[in-house]
Amino acid sequence: MATTQGIKLDDNTRKRIKVLANKRQRSSHWLMKTAIEDYLEREERYEKEKEEDNVRWEHYLMTGKAIDHEKVEAWLKDLSQGKPRKWHD
Repeated sequence: MATTQGIKLDDNTRKRIKVLANKRQRSSHWLMKTAIEDYLEREERYEKEKEEDNVRWEHYLMTGKAIDHEKVEAWLKDLSQGKPRKWHD
């Protein structure tokens, strides 16, 4: 279900949206909706990665286990040569 949500924009921002929407041959509504969706996806991905990092950090603090420098170096070398592999390889 879609609902209408109001947002207050200053004149300059409204003008910029209108200009860009015209250049893209889209409505201002489409441009704002797309911008909000893109922002939410980016920020949600950031939050998920931050949570995963915190879990890894807590695991490290509890166990003291980390990935050896040599393994990271080998993984990066393979990656740079177009041969991506998983850590456990």
